[in-house]
Amino acid sequence: MIKYLTDKIDDIMATIKIKQVRSAIKRPADQKATIKALGFRKLNQTLEKEATPQILGMVKKVQHLLEVVE
Repeated sequence: MIKYLTDKIDDIMATIKIKQVRSAIKRPADQKATIKALGFRKLNQTLEKEATPQILGMVKKVQHLLEVVE
């Protein structure tokens, strides 16, 4: 029963598509680390992540460098 419920929760998890539109050059070290932790390697790269509170917090921290793609 628990396995069934966890499978359903995984299906319900929302995802978010984010794109890096501005460079992290000349940005504070914590912002560079956040971009790297999100998984960005190149400019204009698009990633799809689960919309967990941790990911949403990181996106909010560097929102001026990112764009949310729908």
